[in-house]
Amino acid sequence: MDIKGHTVFISGASSGIGKACAERFAQLGCNLIITARRLERLSEIANALASHYKINCTPIQLDVQNNNQVEQVFKGLDVDILVNNAGLALTMDKIQDAKISNWETMIDTNIKGLLYVTKAALPSMIRRNGGHIINLGSIAGRYCYPGGNIYCATKHAVKAISHSLRLDLQGTGIRVSEIAPGAVETEFSNVRFNDDEKAKKIYEGFEPLVAEDVADAVVYCATRPQHVNVSELVIYPQSQEAAFLSRKP
Repeated sequence: MDIKGHTVFISGASSGIGKACAERFAQLGCNLIITARRLERLSEIANALASHYKINCTPIQLDVQNNNQVEQVFKGLDVDILVNNAGLALTMDKIQDAKISNWETMIDTNIKGLLYVTKAALPSMIRRNGGHIINLGSIAGRYCYPGGNIYCATKHAVKAISHSLRLDLQGTGIRVSEIAPGAVETEFSNVRFNDDEKAKKIYEGFEPLVAEDVADAVVYCATRPQHVNVSELVIYPQSQEAAFLSRKP
């Protein structure tokens, strides 16, 4: 399916998977709306992509936890493809040792933020009877691991929301996909631990996925023929057997 000229909205696009998705869609000639909280970094990415690929790329500072901000951004906006990428994990504390504020941040971003953005994007898609929502889940939405607790719960929710969306949108031309990657080396672990050395150790001894691997999967889903809906796509590094197991190849 040729998606040149389509408008793609990507949340959490200032780094990692979101940034890689922006690059891949730009290569295909899509116009982009990229959002995140770090406007300066977003603006640099937008300028580079617009100049190199001769597309329109609009950077918007957005905190998906704030529904008022989300609603304002989507006023009068028609989006063909929505990539719900914004998300994070904080610490690996046991539930009994955790800070409630960390729970709230993960829930407000990974679940409520995804819901806010999706609901805001849907009216124009429904009116045009077409569009594609691609949610970034995780293998943590299939399995749990020690210290994963609330993060795993949020990604289980992303899986359930994606499935529910497909049911609710039955009879429309809107497609819904969930991409569930295993270990991906991005800033994810740096944010989780707030410790670069500790984050680096997570990926020692095996070759993890990189952001571009996941972006390829996102684009694969978006470019299938209209009658094809890739509902779920789970991706592991070859050397990772489960959410908490990996080995040297």
